[in-house]
Amino acid sequence: MQLQLILTQDVAHLGKAGEVVKVRPGYARNYLIPQGLAISATTRNIKQLEHDTAVIQKRVSRERAGAQEIADKLNMMVLQFERLVGEDDKLFGSVTNKDIGEQLKVAGLEIDHRKIKLSDPVRALGKYEVPVKVHGDIVAQLKFWVVGKDGDKPAS
Repeated sequence: MQLQLILTQDVAHLGKAGEVVKVRPGYARNYLIPQGLAISATTRNIKQLEHDTAVIQKRVSRERAGAQEIADKLNMMVLQFERLVGEDDKLFGSVTNKDIGEQLKVAGLEIDHRKIKLSDPVRALGKYEVPVKVHGDIVAQLKFWVVGKDGDKPAS
């Protein structure tokens, strides 16, 4: 059995805002409706949707414009992380998506660390580029450097 819902926001792999979609009851009840991503597709709601389509489209275009602005800032940004280095330039620790998220917060951009698509923690010095999913299909490429700083080495 499937329920018909009207999407109020774009949902990845499901549809765009304003579309009528069929989903399983549990997905609707436990995720889409509580998150405000969809409403039931009753006759009244469908008529209301036709009336609100323009409003939804304006909101979505505003969100996309804001997301594109953030993506442009991220594309131009270059972050730098200093990590302690041992022999053979081996890092003590690593750089994770949480580290990147914290440094972005310091720079004035609130990006959820789960949207930073770093496949594995960075454990070596060098220049890196990581995709950041800003909104829907808008993905920015953030560049960052991992540089070494000497630890407390004993005097020879």
